[in-house]
Order: sequence, then structure tokens, then C-alpha cells
Amino acid sequence: MSDRFRLLRLTWLYFRLSVMNEMQYRVNFFIQLFQSLVALGTGLVVLALVFGHTSELGGWSRSQLLAVMGVHILMGGLIRTAIQPNMTRLIEDVRQGTLDYALTKPEDGQMLVSVRDIRLWQGVDVIIGLIVLGVAIAQLEGGVGVLDALGFAAALFLGGIMIYCFWLALTIGAFWVVRMDQIVELFEGVYQAGRWPVGIYPLWLKTGLTFLVPIAFAVTVPAEGITSRLNVRTLGSAAALAIGLFVATRMLWMRGLRRYSGASA
Repeated sequence: MSDRFRLLRLTWLYFRLSVMNEMQYRVNFFIQLFQSLVALGTGLVVLALVFGHTSELGGWSRSQLLAVMGVHILMGGLIRTAIQPNMTRLIEDVRQGTLDYALTKPEDGQMLVSVRDIRLWQGVDVIIGLIVLGVAIAQLEGGVGVLDALGFAAALFLGGIMIYCFWLALTIGAFWVVRMDQIVELFEGVYQAGRWPVGIYPLWLKTGLTFLVPIAFAVTVPAEGITSRLNVRTLGSAAALAIGLFVATRMLWMRGLRRYSGASA
């Protein structure tokens, strides 16, 4: 219990520091808001074009696909707020030999490098995603039951864990490969495929978006939860995969540290 309390206290401390830093550049909020609204408008136009020619896509109705879009924006906001900044900073620290500053502190190194950098203004996408999701829920026939809401929350949490593990596994590659900067652009490109349910894609792409890059579990599965399409088997598979990925990336992290030579080496 004390370890959990220390983790929460440390996370809150880094969050406060990040907020104070971000508040120095408030114009970034308006820039981010403009970018997010443009992206939202583009997505809505594409959705309208699709349903101008059909009443459903791969068994998904318009309101259900709007829910997928909301989850996609929400998860993307969470990634760019908390996961991506910390992972890109980790890459730089490994390359420059400055990871020592985190490793020499009396806390777990993986925990420290995962919570020390929060981009507050990227949270605009989180808010927009919640709004889109709320509009979609209001349009769903039959509404959303308690079990659906719980399934959505669990699936969203598990999806976030898997995306974190995926990012961390890629980032740990910096211990072996010096140049890992391209992974940000690579992930952004692949993540855009999550704007649509993975079931509409060919089998090879669906498999890749499920097990190689866990976008299906991060976006489609939570959307299935909020639209009453999620079953216990899928949720159980998501939990098993999340636990497996977390354990595997922890082992990979420890192995990567053995290869690290910092500025003090």
C-alpha cells in the first residue's frame, strides 16, 4: 500500500511541475485547440461522406462509428498527453547518456521515466474525445447500461496499458539502436487506422492491428463496450494480453538497463 501511495504522490508531483511548465506557454492551448478542431471536422466530414452512400459499415451504424471516433480521439489524447512525451524523452536520455538522473533516484527507474513529463495542452483531445463519445451515446438506440459502461472503462484501461507497453518496448530499443526518433511518426501513421473498427480491414491488417500494434484493443474493443458489442471472452483476452505485455516489457526494461552506459560510465 505504501508503494502505491508513493507512486501516486510522485505522479502528482510530476504532474504539478508539468502543469506549471505548460502554463508558461498558454498560446499553445489555442494552437492545440485549433489543430484538434480541424482534425475533428475532417473526421466528421469523412464519416458523413461514408454514410452518404451506405447505412452501415461492417455492421457498425453511424452512431456506433461516431463512438469509435470518440474513443480514437480520447485514446490519442491520452497517448500524446502522458505516454508519448515520456517515451520520446527516454529515447533522448539514452542517446545523450542523461538517463542517470532518473536511475540514481531512490525510486523505480521505469516508474520515474513513465510519469515525469505531462503535456497538459494535449489533453484538449481527451476532452473533445469525451464530448464526441457523449454525443454518440446520446444517439445510440437503447442507451448504455451499467455493464456496458463498466466494460468500456475496463477495456479502455487495458487498452491504455497495452499502448504503454508497446511504446515502452519500442523505446527500449534505444539501448541497442541509437536512432529511434522515427518511431513517433511511424506510430502516428499506424494509429490513424484505429479511426475505423479493425473488423472492416483485411485479415492480415486486422491481425497486425490487434497483436503487433494493439490498436484494436485500445480503440475498437472499448468502442465495442460502449455500444453493447463487447463479450466476456474478448475482455478476458484483453486482460491476459495486457498482463503478458506488462511482464514482458518489464523484463525487457531490466535487460536494456544492463546495456546502458550513461554519462558517468
